[in-house]
Amino acid sequence: MNALSGFTLIRRWLRNLVPVTTTFLFVLVGQLPLPLPTLSDVAPAFALISLYYWAVFRPDLMPYAAVFGLGIVQDAVAGAPFGMYALVYLLVQALVLNQRRFIAGKPFWVFWSAFALVAPIATFAAWILASLARGTFLAPETTLVALVMTIILFPVVAWLLVHAQRRFIGMVEA
Repeated sequence: MNALSGFTLIRRWLRNLVPVTTTFLFVLVGQLPLPLPTLSDVAPAFALISLYYWAVFRPDLMPYAAVFGLGIVQDAVAGAPFGMYALVYLLVQALVLNQRRFIAGKPFWVFWSAFALVAPIATFAAWILASLARGTFLAPETTLVALVMTIILFPVVAWLLVHAQRRFIGMVEA
């Protein structure tokens, strides 16, 4: 193996890490303190948007093991019961992969509408699991506001991910 082919392999390996890396960064960004104390409770689920995006457009670069690991990281940084977000993210991954043929290659409004159906399922699952872990139903108001903010901000995050994909990975794999 010459140096050029070794460099090509490393470059391809790094390029293939873009989906996991961007989702990891969104996990961290989602936990940043916001300027107003009450806004921290209703932070949008940026990592969920990223997971959905990559599950639709590059599922080959977002394997279940990576999704599980990202969920565990989300649990750790959010202070959630370990396995809660891992389970929710695996549910989302499986759901999106099952319905991918109806989403990929369609107009943006179909892509966004499908997310608007997936996001409440993920949010409700996380809310139920967190409530079970606490032994009482948590207040649904903050969860609903975070859900609405996530759906509204979806186009902005998707736009960023489209540009990351074009810049680092290339065309969408059908």
